[in-house]
Amino acid sequence: MIPVESSQFHSIGHDPATNTLAIRFKGKGGPGGLYHYPNFTAEQFSAFQAAESKGKFFGQSIRGNKKHPHSKITEKE
Repeated sequence: MIPVESSQFHSIGHDPATNTLAIRFKGKGGPGGLYHYPNFTAEQFSAFQAAESKGKFFGQSIRGNKKHPHSKITEKE
């Protein structure tokens, strides 16, 4: 996971072996929930990383896109 400067996201990551995008949202006072988005290519991840506004990119290209249905990852404490 790579920390990013964003009002919405704490960090993002990508697994090219499975084409899975990982996004950790910001929570109150620190990292929040972790979500995985399948069918996300390395090229798309590069574009996401380079986006001037990651929130805008997320809203236009990822959120609500049936190609990238999200799943919340339950983490052990």
